[in-house]
Amino acid sequence: MTAIIVIAKAPRAGRSKTRLCPPCTPDQAAALALAALADTLDAVRATPAARHVLVLDGQPGGWLPTGFDVLPQRGRGLDERLAHAFDDVGGPALLIGMDTPQVTPRDLREGLARLAQPTMDAVLGPAPDGGYWAVGLRRPDPRAFLGVPMSTARTGTAQRARLARLGLRVRDLPALRDVDVIADARAVATLAPAGRFAHALAQIGTA
Repeated sequence: MTAIIVIAKAPRAGRSKTRLCPPCTPDQAAALALAALADTLDAVRATPAARHVLVLDGQPGGWLPTGFDVLPQRGRGLDERLAHAFDDVGGPALLIGMDTPQVTPRDLREGLARLAQPTMDAVLGPAPDGGYWAVGLRRPDPRAFLGVPMSTARTGTAQRARLARLGLRVRDLPALRDVDVIADARAVATLAPAGRFAHALAQIGTA
């Protein structure tokens, strides 16, 4: 079976979801980050996989549910951290971030199923901002990430081109919107109104 990796920062004021400020305060942004991470981890834990792994920048706290192996992030830029995450976990793996709290076990099962197809080597889940919310590899390969420009409007395109240049057969996943700015937060909360993220957004009064 395939592992599921969540790559995330430990929620902390001044370091988490800073692009939500303003209108959020740093504490409010950290509360939204915590809620997004909690929703994400719940969806992952509810999805059968070989392993559930949290690759974390920071220290785990009381928010971490049972059933996760925790590994430290390694590397400077996000490209290095992604490469190390796949290498440290090994084997086939599907990786997501903490920015799509609307993700469901069904979404993750679909990603695992597409990655398991013998005619596929990788999967990529695009985001409307030009990035991507998920990436999966049948085999770890640092070349898939090192040097790919991250956090730009062309990251998804550059990532797809890199996978193709390596000769990997790539299958798309459905697009999901990730939370960067407050408009994203409002849209995502509408998509998953029963989640912790939507509740946290309503609690801080920006909804």
